[in-house]
Parts: sequence; C-alpha cells; structure tokens
Amino acid sequence: MEKTNAQRFIKAYNTIDYALRTQYNFSQGISFSELIRKAVVLDSVVRKYEDSLVDYGRLRNAIIHRSNEDYIIAEPHLDVVLDIERIAQLISSPPKVLNTICKHSVTNVEGNQMLKDVIKIIYQTGFSNLPVYDNKVLVGVANGQKIINHLGEVIANGVSVERYIEKTKIIDLIKQDDVVKPHFVIVDKDITIEQALNLFYNNRKLLIIVITKNGTNKELPIGVVTTTDIMDMNNILDNY
Repeated sequence: MEKTNAQRFIKAYNTIDYALRTQYNFSQGISFSELIRKAVVLDSVVRKYEDSLVDYGRLRNAIIHRSNEDYIIAEPHLDVVLDIERIAQLISSPPKVLNTICKHSVTNVEGNQMLKDVIKIIYQTGFSNLPVYDNKVLVGVANGQKIINHLGEVIANGVSVERYIEKTKIIDLIKQDDVVKPHFVIVDKDITIEQALNLFYNNRKLLIIVITKNGTNKELPIGVVTTTDIMDMNNILDNY
C-alpha cells in the first residue's frame, strides 16, 4: 500500500532524528529542536537547513496525536514531504567526496625540491596546492598564494628573489606556515561532502583536504579537495 504524505514525512523525520543522535552520540532525552541546535556546529547539512528542520520538528508535532504516533491528524503538503526526504537522505547517506567533486589528478613534490622548481610545477600544472612529501611522509602543502606572499616579503627585505628561490627548499618554507594551525588535513577515502564542508567551516585557514586510502600521512593521495570546491559542494547538496 502506498504511504500517505504524513507517513512519508514521519519516516523522514525519524531518519533524521536517529541519524543525528547516532552520529553525534546525542542523548535520547533531548528534544528534536535541541538536537538540531546542538548539531548545527557539527554538521554542515543541519547548519544549511537549520530553519527548515526546526519548522519540520514543529510540523511533526502538529500532524500526529500527542499520545499516539500512529494517529495522524493532518497531512503535510507534498512539497514539504519531498524536501524533508531529501534532507533526511543528505544527513543519513551523504554523498562521498571521491564519487563527486574530488580532483583525482594530484601532483606531489618532494620536500628537498627547490622553490624555483616548485613554482615551475605550479605554473605547468595549474595546481595551486601541491602536497609535499619528505621521506615518503606528507608534511605539508605548497600553496601558490603563500609562495607569492613569501616572495613579496623577500623583495621587501631587499633579498635577491632569484637567489632565494634557487637556494630555498620548499619544506623549509611550508613549515613556517603549518606550525600553529595546519593549512591541510589528511582524511580517508570515505569522507563525505558534509564532512569536507565542516572541515573548511571549522578551520578558515584550511587550504586543502588530502585524501588517502586510510587517512594516513604515509600514503600517496588519491584525491584532493580545495577551497575552490566549496561552492560546487554546496550545489551538489542542493541538488542531491
């Protein structure tokens, strides 16, 4: 038998409720509205649809009998049902980065390479973020804009740029930037778009997410996501 709009709505609502409590270990004792408020800082999908989710929590209470969830006293509009079902799918089964937005073509550089060579590689590939490996361990990211900033400082200090880029190893340059708060993170192949967006949201200095099979720094990357992908990731969530 085909489910009614109300039955579909309640199923999607319960999916959201269960998924958030399970994923973030929230107490069963808190209300749905409090659940949403707590999840806002942890989940990019909840953050994006916070107002709608709060409204749907109120609607859920309006369409069922207070003492009997099987007793429906109102039917939600189909557009509302379709929207909450879409949000429920995003929260419970979000799309993975590797299957959607991820750049699978990754160019790496070695830490002992001179800055001059790294600048040339950035120019030739068009990639502004290059993972840097030292003894097969990922130690940082060579970022084009940061390199330009450093060269500006070199010029301001009256140092020869040509000599600087020929004598400076990229590993010495990137370590200056990543000591306080890393501009890169390493994650495993199962990272979702929601998780990627949340990483960028919680670290405004984050430039690139490096994806390896198991999320360790001793593996070569199988993909990367950068700040330039944020808008596309949001568009995917909007149309998922």
